[in-house]
Amino acid sequence: MTTTKSVLFQAIERLIKTLKTETISEERKAVLQPLTEFIQAKVLNDQEIRINFICTHNSRRSHLSQVWAQTMAYHFDIKNVVCYSGGTENTALFPVVANTLKNSGFEIKTLSEGTNPVYSIKYAENKHPVIGFSKKLDDDFNPSTKFAAIMTCDSANEACPFVPGAEKRIPITYEDPKAFDDTPQQAEKYNERSLQIATELMYVFSQIKS
Repeated sequence: MTTTKSVLFQAIERLIKTLKTETISEERKAVLQPLTEFIQAKVLNDQEIRINFICTHNSRRSHLSQVWAQTMAYHFDIKNVVCYSGGTENTALFPVVANTLKNSGFEIKTLSEGTNPVYSIKYAENKHPVIGFSKKLDDDFNPSTKFAAIMTCDSANEACPFVPGAEKRIPITYEDPKAFDDTPQQAEKYNERSLQIATELMYVFSQIKS
């Protein structure tokens, strides 16, 4: 019996082909290097790779990072990668983030509504979707030990000098697109941040040797 590898949705594949990792500065590559090393060590030791992206409200950058990391791990066929996200407090996944991902080719479904909606974010036909909702970093939905804590915003980085259970704590911070909420540039700036995160995580996973 032959099995066919599930592939990313075509729109996501097309978008990935447009990303240019050569635009990443050497300074930024140095910031990304500890994450690359964490993943590589886990691959070489045949261990599960748990990555928790942490931001203050778990509403924007941490979700974009979680979704793109899971997508890039699959794109580069890196096994045993499970990506999470959390915050120093929980609010809600900002709807523009869901729209940004939808416009990039992800299939978005609202599983429950309310003040903190739960989304299914699917990147491939036969892969389990990322479940997106706002939660604290130590929520039961997230791992409690043996994970890398990626601090995606300066305030979370400063507020959490120690993340309980984290094997490694790595600051990889991004500017907050929230600054452009309710402006004519909102959609453009959210997409710009999403593409930056996608490009950098593409670079990280492209470095991994099996």
